[in-house]
Amino acid sequence: MDTSALLKSVPTGLWIGGEELTRKSTFDVLDPSSDEPLISVADATAEDAVAALDAACAVQAEWAATAPRKRGEILRSVFETITDRADDIAALMTLEMGKVVAESKGEVTYGAEFFRWFAEEAVRIGGRYTPSPAGTGRIIVTKQPVGPCYAITPWNFPLAMGTRKMGPAFAAGCTMIVKPAQETPLTMLYLAKLMDEAGLPKGVLSVLPTSDPGAVTSALIDDGRLRKLTFTGSTGVGKALVKQSSDKLLRTSMELGGNAPFIVFDDADVDAAVDGAMLAKMRNGGEACTAANRFHVANSVRAEFTEKLVKRMSEVKLGNGLDESSTLGPLINQKQLDKVTELVSDAVSRGATVEVGGVAPDGPGNFYPATVLADVPTDARILKEEVFGPVAPITGFDTEEEGIAAANDTEYGLAAYVYTQSLDRALRVAEAIESGMVGVNRGVISDAAAPFGGIKESGFGREGGTEGIEEYLDTKYIALTK
Repeated sequence: MDTSALLKSVPTGLWIGGEELTRKSTFDVLDPSSDEPLISVADATAEDAVAALDAACAVQAEWAATAPRKRGEILRSVFETITDRADDIAALMTLEMGKVVAESKGEVTYGAEFFRWFAEEAVRIGGRYTPSPAGTGRIIVTKQPVGPCYAITPWNFPLAMGTRKMGPAFAAGCTMIVKPAQETPLTMLYLAKLMDEAGLPKGVLSVLPTSDPGAVTSALIDDGRLRKLTFTGSTGVGKALVKQSSDKLLRTSMELGGNAPFIVFDDADVDAAVDGAMLAKMRNGGEACTAANRFHVANSVRAEFTEKLVKRMSEVKLGNGLDESSTLGPLINQKQLDKVTELVSDAVSRGATVEVGGVAPDGPGNFYPATVLADVPTDARILKEEVFGPVAPITGFDTEEEGIAAANDTEYGLAAYVYTQSLDRALRVAEAIESGMVGVNRGVISDAAAPFGGIKESGFGREGGTEGIEEYLDTKYIALTK
């Protein structure tokens, strides 16, 4: 693929009101496989944020009044446009984020699905009409769009973390401003262009890449016209945003950090568990909030599981994501590489053993190999902190109660994985796990038709499913005299 031609087709200005606007101030987008600049993009300011909100407010009423069927048809057109350009989007994503191109293609399929799903949900926004219990009137309950929304998206899924928010917002009749991560703005800018081609009315979407997210975010949150903030990212930043948004009492939804346990019981199909472990751990190179972060394996099958997982992880090929023979690309940047290295070193210093991997190759690029740590002690940081990399730490347990307790020993509660051949145990453990999502005998759980989200310090609100559109709707009660 001619990547230079692809980069030239991407808007590099701000996307405000359906138009590309150039700016003198820019910042570089780096290639994680080399740390070399790919291209420069416009750097949004607080003033640009206000201009984007002006554009959103100017068309909010008209977009909200657009027939749900029409909104759905536009979203369906966006789905088809993304599908038609899947190869280009995937290559662009790999260039700026680093994941192997097969993973990028998978994200395009997954990300596009939110537009198809919510195209269908747009015409299913419900309400109710009932007599009042006292018999004095009628109760009418209707749903209306929240209004202009602000979405902050992370670098690890440059397409899907945006479409998971845009799909329901647009279906509900809301306008949206998106601030993509500084590391990966290109995919979102390209998507804005494609959505314009697919017929999304101008002003409904604006995209603001910036190297100063604090100024852009404050300008929007402090403006009384903004009605909704949705964020995917770290728990620390999410907490700060919730506090910041409280002054205006913004509607908020937070999809935050995770520390997903992967529990293998003594009655599990070990081969199936290893297959699931590879999916749950290595999807997106481990840079996913739903990634299995720690492996709690029944001691009676721990040696077998470890041996088979080590074999599979040793077959992973590290390399440039655009090389189709590679099965693991680089981490996003040096900071993330340093964090993974530090967590592995800490575990080893406390007694864990490296079964495969464990040493980053010499540069260039931010590469780290697929790694398995055995006999990880309970005080190792890697069992408490989100590693966000291709490292699988394994620890053992004896009883079901011990396995559940170990899984719940975290302030996070986003995703969890359970392997057992007992239906009774599967349901019992899934109900006992303190997590918003539980995968039973499967390593991938994300689905546009299912509610995605966590509990505890993994946030609140749901994206996807029939529940997802509710995040962008206000409930109005109309009292009608009899």
